[in-house]
Amino acid sequence: MKLTAFFLRALRESRPSAIRFRAGPKWYHCALRVALVVCLLGSHHEVGSMLAGEAVDSERPATAATGTLPAAPSFELDIQPILTKAGCNAGACHGKQRGQNGFQLSLLAFDSDFDYQQILQGGRGRRVFPAAPERSLLLAKAVGAVPHGGGKRLEVGSPHYNALLEWIAAGAPRRSPGESQLVGIALETAEFTLQRGQNAALSVTAHYSDGSSRDVTALADYLSNEAVVASVDGQGRITAGELPGETAIMVRYMNHIAVAGVVIPYGAGLGAEYYRDLPRNNFIDDLVYAKWERAGLAPSAPASDATFLRRVFQDLIGRFPTAEEAREFLTSTDPNKRERLVDSLLDRPEYIDYWANQWADLLRPNPYRVGIKAVLNYDNWIRDQFRRNVPYDEFVRGLVTARGSTWRNGAATLYRDRRSPDEMATLVSRLFLGIRLECAKCHHHPFEKWSQRDFYQFAGFFAQVGFKGTGLSPPISGGEEVVYSKSTGNITHPRTGEVLQALPLFSLPDAENSAAQTNAVGSEDADATDPRYRLWRWMTSPGNNYFAQVHANRMWAALMGRGLVEPVDDLRSTNPPSNPELLQALGDFFRDSGFDQRALLRAIALSRVYSLSSLPTSSNVADRLNYSRHYRHRLRAEVLMDAIADFTETDHEFSAMPAASRATQIWTHRIGSTFLDTFGRPDPNQDPPCERTSDSTVRQTLHLMNSQEVNGRLGRDSGRAARLAASGLEADAIVEELYLAGFSRFPTEDERQVAVAAIRAAGENRRQAIEDLMWAMMNSAEFYIQD
Repeated sequence: MKLTAFFLRALRESRPSAIRFRAGPKWYHCALRVALVVCLLGSHHEVGSMLAGEAVDSERPATAATGTLPAAPSFELDIQPILTKAGCNAGACHGKQRGQNGFQLSLLAFDSDFDYQQILQGGRGRRVFPAAPERSLLLAKAVGAVPHGGGKRLEVGSPHYNALLEWIAAGAPRRSPGESQLVGIALETAEFTLQRGQNAALSVTAHYSDGSSRDVTALADYLSNEAVVASVDGQGRITAGELPGETAIMVRYMNHIAVAGVVIPYGAGLGAEYYRDLPRNNFIDDLVYAKWERAGLAPSAPASDATFLRRVFQDLIGRFPTAEEAREFLTSTDPNKRERLVDSLLDRPEYIDYWANQWADLLRPNPYRVGIKAVLNYDNWIRDQFRRNVPYDEFVRGLVTARGSTWRNGAATLYRDRRSPDEMATLVSRLFLGIRLECAKCHHHPFEKWSQRDFYQFAGFFAQVGFKGTGLSPPISGGEEVVYSKSTGNITHPRTGEVLQALPLFSLPDAENSAAQTNAVGSEDADATDPRYRLWRWMTSPGNNYFAQVHANRMWAALMGRGLVEPVDDLRSTNPPSNPELLQALGDFFRDSGFDQRALLRAIALSRVYSLSSLPTSSNVADRLNYSRHYRHRLRAEVLMDAIADFTETDHEFSAMPAASRATQIWTHRIGSTFLDTFGRPDPNQDPPCERTSDSTVRQTLHLMNSQEVNGRLGRDSGRAARLAASGLEADAIVEELYLAGFSRFPTEDERQVAVAAIRAAGENRRQAIEDLMWAMMNSAEFYIQD
């Protein structure tokens, strides 16, 4: 070894040209061969250290200033951040699943062991060359000295280039003795309030296990959620846009994430006294008003009784009020009529169908895949949960711990559709926690803290699910299947092969942790020995805010037109809520109510914020996040289809459904309907949870105007137009009934005069005039857009 050391020191201290002068080229190549042999025999690190001049045999002199050896750059703490900042391990480059041009790195450096092996041993060892570090392929490609598909990533002589050069010259060590670990990052300032066009700078500090810290602002990556509101460059410099608003800026450094909030005020504000004096009904108003004050927003005026009536009917039970119901409410002088209305709607049978239909989007599978009878039982089970007002936590328990026959327990169909632990992990985490784990299945989540290990440990809760009976055989999977919990079952890490224990994504406070994660041995509950039961206990524990908050956010979005977090099931630090205090309060209220969905809906519907007009003011015209006005949105496909049937007094004719069934009662999206497909119901071939199309389209407009189905309803002899034309009602009374039934309000004086004149002018053919008026009303935005 000492002889090798002699050769290597000579290599390090002399250029090849000098070596040739002293001993000729054969000496140089001989020494190089000795070094390579030693590398192959397993002493690569020592050889690299010798090439860098480190004292492997205590022959390297200490520095004169300190008497200690200068530390070589750390692969994990120094080199990996440089490769990440340069984009080498990005998804579009060497971080993609199979790498790029034979060189693969883990995505965003989530696996340093793998990356080190690829750099040092991959490519037949050509990527690093300690004898002449500047000739290493890793550096040569990065600076463009040799062709590189990714282009030039570093400048020769730059700090990042020099760090890589020094690391290679030091023998490219994996880690040094006693090396610290990165434990987190922090922002010097996490909240910015900027004026339009103003600039600000982020400052990022990394903290390590030995108590040290360093400024990593230049090495961190930055991403603005809305660059129009505030953009950020690669060095963390923020530039406010020319429009008011707010956004979050993600800061990522070596799989640690921090978030900075940026607000560009909508105006100068109206003073604390203005917001203090605003009328309020409950805690929701308090927290929304506080956000308005910070953002300088003034709210729109309160909505009229007619607007509130129509809105709350649509939002709570998915239908329009009848003409009689609208007349009674609008003419009532009861000061508590809104509160009484909300309470009565939550007790109506239409509530069951409407909310079960919404959950069907999230849960209901394709009957051609899992069987018609299984899906029908599943739909009946969901509706029965709402019929009995089962608390939400028990509803989730019935799904997550489902067992038994798919023909007897509809909830078991969930497992007939999602058959593997990894499929269940992604579905359960998304629906009931608002955590999208899909990315972590293959690599560390790029926008969150979840690792591949976290994913498979969570999936381990479903490893003991077993099946008996007929499996799937699409497109005619009609057999019965029994879901049960096996006594054994485990899951392995796909990369390391390690058998993993089923563990939740994070720990709860000690007292809750022991209760939530216990096996409950000796419990009379049949679920007690099932790992899924432990998962359910953990999810519904008071310390787990995700469970209550994701459902509260889903309900808020359904009534307010937009979630506090969008998408509604994507709760993560890099996608923060527009009002964190409100989301926390809604989640707490929902949990404290015993997970009573009706109580949560009642609180939202009776807040002052819910009853605001959708007409903007000069202050809030640009507001899309703070609910200073009601956000208009198109009605759900089923609600609009039922509204047309009610308005025209005609029944639907659905296949595989009883006569006179409503669209909200359909048990599968496989039941054909051009209208429902046009207005955005989910694709029946799509796996749940399904995304709905909420945008208005030209196709929808043309369908309302020209559809034979819609026009046929207007002309039916058993419909409203025919009934009114044959009645002895005066034109004024006919117009009033149509406006109450179609718009939930009385007509204005101008509307009344025009419509009455048209009906009177038609004479004996007034049925045609009534049909024309109804057609015009159905094609107006007031009919199919919630105001």
